[in-house]
Amino acid sequence: MAKFINPFTDIGFKRIFGQEISKPLIIDFLNSLMEGEEHIEDITFLDKEQPALYEDDRSLIYDIYCRTERGHNIIVEMQNKSQPYFKNRSIYYVSEAIARQGERGSSWQYGIDAVYLVAFLNFSPIDFDKKFRTDVTLTDKETHKMFSDKVRMTFMQLPLFAKEADNCDNDFDKWIYVLKNMETLTRLPWAAKSSVFQRLEQIADVASLTKRERMKYDEGLRKYRDTLSVLEGAKQDGLAEGRALGRAMGHAEGLAEGRAEGRAEGRAEGRAEGRQEGLAEGRQEGRQEGRQEGRQEGLAEGRAEGANSEKQDTVNRLLAAGTSIDVIAIATGLSKEEVEKLIK
Repeated sequence: MAKFINPFTDIGFKRIFGQEISKPLIIDFLNSLMEGEEHIEDITFLDKEQPALYEDDRSLIYDIYCRTERGHNIIVEMQNKSQPYFKNRSIYYVSEAIARQGERGSSWQYGIDAVYLVAFLNFSPIDFDKKFRTDVTLTDKETHKMFSDKVRMTFMQLPLFAKEADNCDNDFDKWIYVLKNMETLTRLPWAAKSSVFQRLEQIADVASLTKRERMKYDEGLRKYRDTLSVLEGAKQDGLAEGRALGRAMGHAEGLAEGRAEGRAEGRAEGRAEGRQEGLAEGRQEGRQEGRQEGRQEGLAEGRAEGANSEKQDTVNRLLAAGTSIDVIAIATGLSKEEVEKLIK
């Protein structure tokens, strides 16, 4: 059973895609990537290290830099760890490749060739949409029509590719599946039916490495695994810090919310209890006041009725004695009209 190289190491990636004998492999992969849009017949590998454009500027080193027979420049990158400003870095790489096409002199009319960036990402950037493949082009925002075909960037987030071998129904899916799982495979699927994957199986076999190549590969593999270990450690540290911070923030927010809810509930309960107590006290006071007022009114009405009854009896006695109305009015202190009403 064969043992295959890890394509995420620098040496493994460049052995598969970056050498003359592997041209058919990168051509086949790029054609599967751009199927229905462009077909590449041949490529020329360019110098991966591009000199600085200006004095004191830094040079650029690409993983793989090549040009198609139509003059299109293609940068192929493998990234194993997330970097700050990764999007800006990608734009800078493409822009630099375009800027290097400028020619001195007044005769140059800004004739530039297309630059494509193809990036394998062995991680998922936090500012990317959570999908496996992202294609970026220059298009009109309103009509979505192509504004220029001179720039294209394709990003592939390998952790988000979830297809198994049986579900890979096109060459592009097959390529991604093989690259993602190569180190764990003992034979490559489709190698028996595809000359490209058969060639890949030969080139990627660890046994095909020379002693010197094997030493470089083993060193690169150690660096790759160390990188993953550091990243995992940083991830775990970040998770721990995040949990601790989350607990602290949650505790503080819980206290604040609890106090606010407690105040609100306290006010509501206080109003309800106060209302009930007020109603009870009001009823009690109302009863007492009502009894007192009733007694007072009863006494007043009783006294008034008693006085009227007494005056009625006095008037009746005086009338019986033959006393005139005028004399009765003077004797009782009533008006003549009041006396006449009592007589009636």
